[in-house]
Amino acid sequence: MIKKLEVNPKAKALIFDLDGTLADTMPVHFWAYKNILVDYGIDFTPELFATLAGIPAVGTIEKLNEQFGTTMHPEEVGHFKEAEYEKIMHKMKPVEPVVELAKQYHGKLPMAIGTGGYHRLAWKTMEILGLDKYFDILVSAEDVTHAKPHPETFLKCAEKMGIAPEFCQVFEDGEPGMQAARAGGMIATLVTDFYEVTIGQPI
Repeated sequence: MIKKLEVNPKAKALIFDLDGTLADTMPVHFWAYKNILVDYGIDFTPELFATLAGIPAVGTIEKLNEQFGTTMHPEEVGHFKEAEYEKIMHKMKPVEPVVELAKQYHGKLPMAIGTGGYHRLAWKTMEILGLDKYFDILVSAEDVTHAKPHPETFLKCAEKMGIAPEFCQVFEDGEPGMQAARAGGMIATLVTDFYEVTIGQPI
């Protein structure tokens, strides 16, 4: 039985990761990588994708270069991947238990999005899922110097909300994000215990 997602009684503000937390974008990211990497001779499998959870596109390409001995240009191929993702992102679905929680606490507690994704695509994701009306604070890859697992993303969210980090509850689906929340002294909640993910199925 899947447990119920709850807000910690100590929490005075909520911070949500986006991909894999509010938006079930992981299948879309998987297919974007798979479609692009075939040109470089890489068979991108769900198992391989699982080892790269929470790593931005440029970092993912760097890791694949190490693993496969390829010489892909990380920024260039990262942008190809993001363009492919944008083409198919309308197929994403919401992560219902997390979205319900955000809607429930909208207007009751300050809320922010802390994502490792690009700002424009993050807002587009929110619009597709109808979440843009629930959030006005979004900290993205362009807003920080250090990506997760560094706590900068979430600390910026706390600062923008005006709430001390120890009273912020972070909802995350990836280990880098969980590490970032803990490093920031926040309440870290892993959302993958609350819903099922299937990667690799046609979308």
